[in-house]
Amino acid sequence: MGLDLTPFRGLRYDPDRVGSLSAVTSPPYDVVVRPDGLHHLESSDPHNIVRLILPQATTPAARNKKAADTLQRWLAEGVLAADSEPGLYVYEQRADDGMLQRGLIGALRLSEPSEGVVLPHEDVMPHIVADRADLMRATSTNLEPLLLTYRGDNSAADATAVIERTAQNPPILATTTEDGFSHRLWSMTDPEDLTAIQTDLARHQALIADGHHRWATYLRLRAEHASPSPWDFGLVLLVDTARYPLRVRAIHRLLHHLPVAEALSALGDSFRVRPVQGPLSEALEALSAAAAEGNAFLLAGDGAFHLVDRPSPDLLARTIPADRPEAWRTLDATVLHATLLDHIWRIPDVPEHIAYIHDTAATVAKAERDGATAVLMHPVREEVVRELASQGVTMPRKSTSFGPKPASGLVLRALER
Repeated sequence: MGLDLTPFRGLRYDPDRVGSLSAVTSPPYDVVVRPDGLHHLESSDPHNIVRLILPQATTPAARNKKAADTLQRWLAEGVLAADSEPGLYVYEQRADDGMLQRGLIGALRLSEPSEGVVLPHEDVMPHIVADRADLMRATSTNLEPLLLTYRGDNSAADATAVIERTAQNPPILATTTEDGFSHRLWSMTDPEDLTAIQTDLARHQALIADGHHRWATYLRLRAEHASPSPWDFGLVLLVDTARYPLRVRAIHRLLHHLPVAEALSALGDSFRVRPVQGPLSEALEALSAAAAEGNAFLLAGDGAFHLVDRPSPDLLARTIPADRPEAWRTLDATVLHATLLDHIWRIPDVPEHIAYIHDTAATVAKAERDGATAVLMHPVREEVVRELASQGVTMPRKSTSFGPKPASGLVLRALER
């Protein structure tokens, strides 16, 4: 059994009902840097998708009700409308530096990791899964696609060949977001094209690149509904990384209640610590060089940068579980969580103590404002991620950030309308 990607009638913004398509889009919910990024998106257009994916109210129940009410109002007003016939959607992202990515947005049949069709590579945080599940129950809608990758074989009959041909036609949507990315969308409804894609994808498995919490949410909600039902499927963007390799970036940690001086003092002689001169870009180059030789982290928050590397082998042996593959035991994220957070700093992995932030400069800036510690990470290579996922081994949560991520707000999937 392989991937089963099904056409659906996408919910899309009516361009005549909003200021601009770019003004109603958002990064995925977990990439929005709150509160600044949230306020910026909310003020960009009264119909920005962030009002659905990150509704604001005093309680979780009130937030979810607000999202559901907002969605119903937009549907009634025609701000969002369903396409006339079901299809798969070809989605293109292009950057000024020449980066081009194309993939397919569709409703993917859900499967458990044990089935080997969709492979996760990271652990999830239960409270986030519960939060996303409550929102999805309230709205009965897949509000944003998660990002999956597979490895095509570049044959003339593969799905990517159909995607390339479709992308030669005029798109149904085109916009450029303020990050400089241009986005184009095509609806694919031809029965022969759909059959060709589905036949090819049935030979492949996929890796979850971004959206582990939403995938876990899909699985939880599927279990709550008698099958067959629309809840047997979830909205995804599927990208062939043999044709369009993704960029892998790190996700950084912000330790709310640990000042940098205390973090460094607690290290003692268990790690080598060196000051790094220069701006953030040069500090990250020093981190990259150190990471090529072993585990390395960059601490910031006191107006300076501190390179932390060369952990004590004895300390690693005492703090890292020995029953996992070598590739997992030597991950920076493993050493950070098992050795630094759990053993040396004794910081629980809960939102009150740790925030996960994708943007490097934003992580440093917030640490400096709050008197906290930013732990900057070096990216993991995609080959390592795939190797571990194929072995059924999950990495520590928020170990990677694959991109570019699909913009939220271009196409939604209604479940029970």
